[in-house]
Formats: sequence, C-alpha cells, structure tokens
Amino acid sequence: MRPLVYYIALTLDGYIAHEDGSFEGFPWDDAFAAEIFASFPETLPAPFHPEPRTRADNQHFDAVLMGRKTYDVGLQGGLTSPYPTLDQYVFSRSMTESPDPQVTLVRDNAVDVVRDLKQQPGKAIWLCGGGALAGQLFEAGLIDQLIIKLNPVLFGSGIPLFSGGIPLTALQLTQHKAIASGHVILYYDVQR
Repeated sequence: MRPLVYYIALTLDGYIAHEDGSFEGFPWDDAFAAEIFASFPETLPAPFHPEPRTRADNQHFDAVLMGRKTYDVGLQGGLTSPYPTLDQYVFSRSMTESPDPQVTLVRDNAVDVVRDLKQQPGKAIWLCGGGALAGQLFEAGLIDQLIIKLNPVLFGSGIPLFSGGIPLTALQLTQHKAIASGHVILYYDVQR
C-alpha cells in the first residue's frame, strides 16, 4: 500500500499558512532551498525548477493532494498545474470544475478517494495541505507519516496543522535534520 505523507511547512506556533491560505513570512534562504531541492525536488512548484522535469525525476512522490485554499495560492498567480510531474488532486466542495486538465477535482468522498489512491501502485502520496483536509484524512487513519519543515517564525494566527478534532495519536521520530538557517526537518511515523 502506498503511504500518505503529510509533508508541510509549519511555524513554531503551529500554523501552515495565514487565514487566507497565503505563505508570506515563511523564511527562505539558500541553505534551506538547497536542502529542499536536493531532498524533495518534486515538491517545488514548476516555476521554481531551472530545467524541465519528468516523472522519472521524482524521488519520493508521484501524487499530490491539495485542499482548495492550498491550490488557490498558485491559481491566483495563474499557476493551474503547479506540480506537472505528479498526479494532482484538488479537494473542494465549492469548485465546480478543474481549471486544468492535469488537475483532478474531487468534490465528494475525500476519504474514499484517498483510500482508493493508496491501494494503487506507485510512490508515496504527498498531502500538501490544507489543515481541514489533513484533519479529515488523519481522523480516518489514512496519514502514515508527517514530515514537518519547522520554520523559525511565529504567525500568531492562521491555519493550524490539523483543523477539526483529531484523536490522541503517538508519533515516532525517525529522522531529523537541523539546517543553519534555523529550520528543522522532522520525520514522524504515525503509530497505530
């Protein structure tokens, strides 16, 4: 079964984005960028890659799940297919159609759709955000791993890592990496 990995940037006070879904204020420097580009190149939107990429270049993931607010950040800038080397899924009850043929719109039954995706062959599935979708999938027992890019910043308010109630769950730290920029990447397996 393919694992579902919640790979996400997080502030020290527990937010993945501002209330409007934007990411302004997350620190970004050359050391952190080099680490992300080397370790998870398929998670950078297409405009950030200096050369065209193919699915064969993907190291960890071959599918990405996005809530509507997460997808809207790129869409507002005209980016309709942010991760063209991945199978892209946007979960939204309010959208009526996908703005791009490479992006599959899921309007209902998110848990069933993700459960089916996990049964298909392939690499891991990346849960890109947002908090409401993450909460729903976590409560259903579908998230297998969290990879947290802990950022040295406080937002004070915003979208939490998980929206809604989630059950008390133990996590096992399997790896961590501190970067000179002050970022820490934490790898946790969900204990069931």
